[in-house]
Amino acid sequence: MMTHPKTSISRLLLLTTTILALAACNAFDRVSEIGDAPKFAAIEDPTHQNGYTPVRMPMPPPSLTERQPNSLWQTGGRAFFRDQRASRVGDILTVVVTINDQAQLQNETKRSRDNSDTMGATNIFGYESHLHNWLPKAVEPGSLLDTNSALSNDGKGSIARQEQISLRIAAEIIQVLPNGNLVVHGKQQVGVNFDMRELTISGVIRPQDISAENSITYDQIAEARIEYGGRGSITDVQQPRYGDQLIDILMPF
Repeated sequence: MMTHPKTSISRLLLLTTTILALAACNAFDRVSEIGDAPKFAAIEDPTHQNGYTPVRMPMPPPSLTERQPNSLWQTGGRAFFRDQRASRVGDILTVVVTINDQAQLQNETKRSRDNSDTMGATNIFGYESHLHNWLPKAVEPGSLLDTNSALSNDGKGSIARQEQISLRIAAEIIQVLPNGNLVVHGKQQVGVNFDMRELTISGVIRPQDISAENSITYDQIAEARIEYGGRGSITDVQQPRYGDQLIDILMPF
């Protein structure tokens, strides 16, 4: 099925117009913020943000809490007093992120192969003397074919990575799962010299992993999503221009 030239041109114009419109919208926002520091985002309910979906995981049957009205010991508590650890939607706890990862890999692969083939036919039922009628030049029946090939491949690769992050962030319980586990979400923004640093963390934790200081470490968070980045003048300089990014995507070589 052939595509009409006018249809292809229309699609190209539509794609170009869409890209230019998006770039112009983003450019207008950036131009309107010239000379101003990046603005803080409003504090919003993360469950009402676009793209938010509640956590759905396999759950065991809910357990019934045994009530003991005359007991001085509270079920699930660590002392005679009320447990101050976060346990309900809206409660806040501290997440301690201390990442110090190092990885160093070095691989080398070598491969080589030599091939050599020689074939001759001194007697072909008496037809060897007529080979010149089929081939453009006179041939020697004893050396009809002589081929050789050589293959060599040497590949090397190395990885040296070191990451170190140490920080603390307050997170809020946004959902209590049927098995009692808690879904936490925290976001922090810090503006320094026209540059915004953002830290976002979310995941699922167990109530019993929360320490007496109402804190939890990042390695006790299941399905953890930790994002640390920034935006602003410094980050903008470190990013390639939109044209360069578009060329990198479209160029096949």
